[in-house]
Amino acid sequence: MRFTSLIIELIRARPRLMFWLVVSAQALLWLLVPLLVYASPPEGVATVLAYGREYQVGSDLGPPLAFWLADIAFRATGGHVVGVYLLAQLCFIVTFYGLFQLARSMVGPQHAVIAVLLTATITAFAESGVAFGPLVLARPLWALVLWHSWEIIGRGRRSAWFALSIEVGLLLLTTVAAPALLLLPIGFALATARSRRALMSLDPLFGLLVIAVLVLPYGIWLMRADIFALPPLPASTEFGDRAIRAVELFGGLLLALGGVALLALLNTSRFDRRPDDAPVVYRAPVDPLARQYVYFFALAPALLGSVAAGVFGLKHVIGGAGIALLMVGLAVVMATGDLVHLRRQRVLRTAWAALVAAPAAAAILAAVVLPWVSPAERATSLPASDIARYFGESFERRTGRPLPAVAGDPELAGLIAMGASRPHLFLDATPARTPWVTPAGFSERGGVVVWRAADTAGKPPADIAQRFPDIVPELPRAFERTIAGRQPLLRVGWAIVRPKATQ
Repeated sequence: MRFTSLIIELIRARPRLMFWLVVSAQALLWLLVPLLVYASPPEGVATVLAYGREYQVGSDLGPPLAFWLADIAFRATGGHVVGVYLLAQLCFIVTFYGLFQLARSMVGPQHAVIAVLLTATITAFAESGVAFGPLVLARPLWALVLWHSWEIIGRGRRSAWFALSIEVGLLLLTTVAAPALLLLPIGFALATARSRRALMSLDPLFGLLVIAVLVLPYGIWLMRADIFALPPLPASTEFGDRAIRAVELFGGLLLALGGVALLALLNTSRFDRRPDDAPVVYRAPVDPLARQYVYFFALAPALLGSVAAGVFGLKHVIGGAGIALLMVGLAVVMATGDLVHLRRQRVLRTAWAALVAAPAAAAILAAVVLPWVSPAERATSLPASDIARYFGESFERRTGRPLPAVAGDPELAGLIAMGASRPHLFLDATPARTPWVTPAGFSERGGVVVWRAADTAGKPPADIAQRFPDIVPELPRAFERTIAGRQPLLRVGWAIVRPKATQ
């Protein structure tokens, strides 16, 4: 008698329910992990909140949408970073919803769920998705763009133009990589006769009008800021290093696909003693254009994004790994054929659960075990709430006013900027990056300058002392970490710049 597990029966009979169970469970997992083991938000989140607090139309970090949404989520949860964690997981859910809807229209709901299950094992959607910012917000928008682009190109649904135009506009308001990413669907649409026919109407013109309305304020800011230029091309002597960097980035993407490769390997008939006895998930034949669409967007963002990032010396693939690898799971399902045999069901189930849980287990072990085996500091180990509370209360006791701004060490200053009074972040080393606070304004309104103290004397570093020659250092404040291990106390040197009116 053939055994079929409950999971496979759910894939066959209730694919939508299976989708929501898987996606909701993974989102809940990555909501609980930071709440349980992170003493401070991941690297970059404090800066996103500091920029979002200002509601600038644009900044040196790019378009404003991610920063605005982060601040709204932070305020909506009473000034707790859990709002940002929730927003990040909402992005995860919408990303996979867009992928599921796209896959469902191409290969049917049963194979769409299998594509979602494979994509969920890609490590790019694990811990990195907790650090909300432009790269994380771009993922759901890109998934929706691909879905509605296919609705127009492959299924001829003109009603999708309005949704697509809004999603394109929001993507342009999210990441500086959006123009480069949008060249891919435009290029695909112009490459085939069937795709070109879908563009022969007035709908694209109306879509461009919606996009223009959405991005107009940011476009005006860009023109005034005069920052349209691309990053500089490397010198001829740097081409070798940049090529190596591109290969490293692409190799990192391949490593992130290790879970997909493992599941595909375990599901081959070579590892099954009774290959003819495996349950089968069937789909109708796939549209040839759909096959081209999936393969193109599974390969082009990763390959071209790695090359472009290497050429321009960027730290990550254009658009981020989440965008580059979004379609890989669907491409694997597409390549498998109309019949997907699910062999060795218990092994597959165990392997999938382990692959999904492994990044979370690694994050927990790193937070709990790493402090005992290494003195290296993790960004999420800093006692953010204690730091922000102490310096905010110290300034208010001394001056009778809420802390208006904080400067000095960017990492510490960013954590203090998340405090109760939400002080402005002032990057004194590069003041042009924080135009909402000028050096003169900081001296006039006052604030706190912080730095990492090397000893109990608390002498400021030479660069900070040069920028703030009149400060009088206080005794350094030592903060205990949640899990100290081999790490020393965190000593923070500080000084108060008193408001002019109280001197």
